[in-house]
Amino acid sequence: MATPPAPANVRVDAWLWSIRLYPTRSAATAACKAGHVRVNGSSAKPAHPVRLGDTVRARTIAAERIVVVIGLVEKRTSAALAVLNYEDRTPVAVPGEERPAPVVRDRGSGRPTKRDRRQVEHLRGRT
Repeated sequence: MATPPAPANVRVDAWLWSIRLYPTRSAATAACKAGHVRVNGSSAKPAHPVRLGDTVRARTIAAERIVVVIGLVEKRTSAALAVLNYEDRTPVAVPGEERPAPVVRDRGSGRPTKRDRRQVEHLRGRT
């Protein structure tokens, strides 16, 4: 049985999911719709085609990843095989340059007390 020919292009959301940058295809689609994915410098909708040699910038929860398309896959594969389909050009993060996580308050918890405000100011290093 002959193998089907490799596709000339693949949807960007399917490709990002198949190379394991996003845990689900719907997460990759949502990232495209929110403008967190750029192909060759322009914002990409979920159905935007990805071709060999394209540069894809994808913002994930952890950081922004910059990858170059080396192989086109539509189906999710193992992590070892997924790495063969892209070249990671994400700059190495300098230690200490990471931003701390923002202080998150529960909705409806009311106004912070004076003690809460002092603790937040202390965490931000303003005291």
